[in-house]
Amino acid sequence: MTLDVYLSVFTLMLISLGINVLSLKTRIPYTVLLVIAGSLLVPLSGIDAFSFVTSFQLTPELLFFVFLPILIFESAYNINIRNIKENKYTISILAVVGLLISTFFIGFVGQWAFQLLGFDIPLLVTLLFGAVISATDPVAVLALFKEYGTPHRLTLIFEGESLFNDGTAFAIFLLLLDIMLHGYNGAPTILQGVFSFFIMILGGALFGLVMGLLFSKLIEWVKGHEHLEITLTLLVAHFTFLLAELISEKLVINGQHIHLSSIIATMVSSIVMGNYGRFKMSVGVEEYMGKFWNYFTFIANSLVFILMGSLFTSLSISLKIAFLPILMMILVVVIARAVSIYLSIGIANQVKSEESIPLNWQHLLSWGSLRGSLAVIMVLLIPDDLSLPNWNYEFSIKEFIVAITIGSIYFTLMIKAMTIGKVIRWLKIDALLPHEQMSYFKSKALIYHTLDIRIQKLFEHHDINEAQYKTFTTEYQKLYQQVTEQSKDKTKDSSHVVENMLRIYTLALQKSELKEMFRRDEINESIYKKNRLILETQTERVEQDQAKLKSLNAYINSWIGQSSHFLRRLLFLPVNQTESQELYLYYRTQYKLICNVLDELAVMENSPLIEIFDDPKALQNVVKIYQDLKNKTVQQMRHEIQSNRDLLDDMNEQSAKALLDITYTDTLKELHDHEIISSKLYILLKKEMNKPGKIN
Repeated sequence: MTLDVYLSVFTLMLISLGINVLSLKTRIPYTVLLVIAGSLLVPLSGIDAFSFVTSFQLTPELLFFVFLPILIFESAYNINIRNIKENKYTISILAVVGLLISTFFIGFVGQWAFQLLGFDIPLLVTLLFGAVISATDPVAVLALFKEYGTPHRLTLIFEGESLFNDGTAFAIFLLLLDIMLHGYNGAPTILQGVFSFFIMILGGALFGLVMGLLFSKLIEWVKGHEHLEITLTLLVAHFTFLLAELISEKLVINGQHIHLSSIIATMVSSIVMGNYGRFKMSVGVEEYMGKFWNYFTFIANSLVFILMGSLFTSLSISLKIAFLPILMMILVVVIARAVSIYLSIGIANQVKSEESIPLNWQHLLSWGSLRGSLAVIMVLLIPDDLSLPNWNYEFSIKEFIVAITIGSIYFTLMIKAMTIGKVIRWLKIDALLPHEQMSYFKSKALIYHTLDIRIQKLFEHHDINEAQYKTFTTEYQKLYQQVTEQSKDKTKDSSHVVENMLRIYTLALQKSELKEMFRRDEINESIYKKNRLILETQTERVEQDQAKLKSLNAYINSWIGQSSHFLRRLLFLPVNQTESQELYLYYRTQYKLICNVLDELAVMENSPLIEIFDDPKALQNVVKIYQDLKNKTVQQMRHEIQSNRDLLDDMNEQSAKALLDITYTDTLKELHDHEIISSKLYILLKKEMNKPGKIN
């Protein structure tokens, strides 16, 4: 039997790989094909040779304690807390108010709808279903959002809502389940429920914050030991989740059980790891972690969705009985989502500190709400013997909720997921921004120009004959001329658009160089994050065609002496640098990044990129921007040097020594990688580096 389970798991993984390839070829969402494949497993298992394929089953414990922490961590780890802050009111209102509206709408309207069909379903049952089905799943939608190029802010809002409403939905689910198990006693039950709800959310968030900071510190302590770093990152999600569950079972204050939301705790600890802990990791580990967790999530989602399909085909309740209730609930859930979106965003749009959400975005948020793994996890956690005094049906409450839940999930996957691309195009949400439109034409022009040069080399090397050479040359030169004309026709203010494109390119150069400086330990974590923040802010402003920042310090000065040292003080660590040191290091890093950009711009005329950035006026404007920034930065550096000459000279000396050590290490590694020196010599020279007489 155990062998059948193992064989089933690996067979399902093999099937999921095949489905992934099929999804890429057919452009049908991956999760949709997984569910379809899963629904075919049950009849397939009827054949003796394939009876093992259904041996591996989704159990509540497996879903809850193994798969759920993985899915939460991957989503939360990759979300940028700065973007969440900028949209905190919209995301919070959607994740809490919107979910509550959806839950209670489904509860009350659903009960009324069932009565129309002749089913006397208790309100608590429809409310419990409302909590189960109201949480959105971003897995399929976000892939489609990226493919069709929806605005970054819209994608962020949807992802933030999906992430945060998981905890809200699960907290409501547990409260309603507790009432069904222990009874309803009027106002005291409501007050107790409200109290427990806020304790779950706030307590879970606080516990998650502590765990995230603790594991971040542990990773800093073992930095350089890659296997330990990876193991700690793997442990943080499951440890936080399991400890939150353990505390919820054991913690009693004044006779009152204190429940912490394990989902909220895991989510917060993962956000802390993604926005704070990842900078404590070795650079190689930090780059590897994204791929590692993407793979882990791929496996978890594949197994959950493929087994979701088999779950529907093995329902114990007859489809003759469940068919009309499923259809009715699909309609109610669709309306509930629309009501919750338009009401919630109507409230959010009154918050003047955040940009309003346009109506076409609201339409997409309403339609693009898929349901998935969390709904399955919650519904399987319902006890098999759950019942109510007035429940008089042959099927159990759990069987009924499972049927309408799986039916609703099927609808979102088969109908919504399949049509979301058309909805995006119909709402014109995928329209290109001016700089994207010009980039489209100019990139094509560069490609055709490069192909033309390549054809010339092929002919010179006798790889093609003269007739082929003329055919290819004529074809690509014609395409080049066409796309050049299209670029001129489509763009009115070409110089301004090219300037924005060039600024985005130079900011990307700075971000790349900044990360390399951090990798080489030329700058510390604090300086890296400050500079990254300013570069990301500038990039967003250029993309939105907003005025450039008047000063590079617009977002920085408030950090110095305040938030920059907060976490170190919180963790009882010494503050390593003074305000003057921080400022000087920040200016020095900016100076290096600016000089690097000016060097790139100086050689651009001899680069293939001039095909894209071919506007002399735009190039001149960008060069002037960076020359002005360079002059201002030099003045600020001189001011700090005059105020703290001895201290800063010592800092420069230490920094130079550290850089020389890194250069020694990198050069040695390059010699070994290219097999210029043997492994024996590599180890010998590496050991000599740590001796007092090392080169620096």
